[in-house]
Amino acid sequence: MKVMPLEERVLVKVELTQEKTKSGIYLPDTAKEKTQQGEIVEVGTSEDFNKMGIKKGVKVIFAKYAGTEIKIDNEDYLILNKTDVLAKVEQ
Repeated sequence: MKVMPLEERVLVKVELTQEKTKSGIYLPDTAKEKTQQGEIVEVGTSEDFNKMGIKKGVKVIFAKYAGTEIKIDNEDYLILNKTDVLAKVEQ
């Protein structure tokens, strides 16, 4: 399935984090904090994204409780508004 966000929205694949305690015990999903990083998969039609440097493949940090969670082919994604994208991650 292909999902194309509209206007000032982006589709982000949420990064999965595997958290482990200092003693080596892995935490279950229910005990983990929600991650705030992901990779842009699709970009809406707003020209502001070009100015911001937001395009496919860019890793971003987004607001903690932002967006609409969706599942596509058993993968977790978020649809975010332009204002929910806080920063780009450069490596």
